[in-house]
Amino acid sequence: MNQAHDTDARLTELEIKASYAEDLLDQLNQTVFRQQQQLDLLLREVVELRRQQPEGGQVGQRNLRDELPPHY
Repeated sequence: MNQAHDTDARLTELEIKASYAEDLLDQLNQTVFRQQQQLDLLLREVVELRRQQPEGGQVGQRNLRDELPPHY
């Protein structure tokens, strides 16, 4: 009878561990899904920024005096 009790206890322990592992896997899947959504959004934003960039990809010569705040 003791062996049956040990087997039941081990089985219960394994079921608990499997349940925790399943919950963790679900959480990780949700995290990966959210991160993929964020990556997709960021990629769309990069494409939009590239589309807005002037032709040739580089801004012409800049004069640092043009960038000074008005109080200088």
